[in-house]
Amino acid sequence: MSVKPVTDAEKATWPAHGVVKLEKPFVDARGEIQPLVDMMMESAVMIESVKGSLRANHYHKTDWHYCYVVSGAIDYHHRPTGSDEAPDIIHVKQGEMVFTPPMVDHGMTFPEDTVFLTLSRNPRDQESYEQDVVRVDMMPTEGLTSWKPGDPTGEKE
Repeated sequence: MSVKPVTDAEKATWPAHGVVKLEKPFVDARGEIQPLVDMMMESAVMIESVKGSLRANHYHKTDWHYCYVVSGAIDYHHRPTGSDEAPDIIHVKQGEMVFTPPMVDHGMTFPEDTVFLTLSRNPRDQESYEQDVVRVDMMPTEGLTSWKPGDPTGEKE
């Protein structure tokens, strides 16, 4: 599967990098509907992360993603790709969402058990994902639960 190049027209639809201001929810007697993202995407995944784990520590060549925290919290580390500066950190709480455009080094640590949704431009099959992702050593892994290609994986039954 090939990855589509990013266009200027597509870039014009992106929010600013960082925490995304959510629209007000629609509320009635049944509950509420919280709008998250109203644009075309090819992947929506739910991710569970345990306290003290590390995810990402990479950048994407063309993919962007929104990460919406369902429960828990994310410490979102980011910097421009190619930078040697220490990353900035955004604390993303339950009910908040962060946007990552292409070409931004990013990593996530989890101060508590967390469930979040990732809504992405590109498909999430492993072949497409590996074509687009570039791993970086932005964040140390010592003391954190992390994974890299070649490490064992498992499936839930």
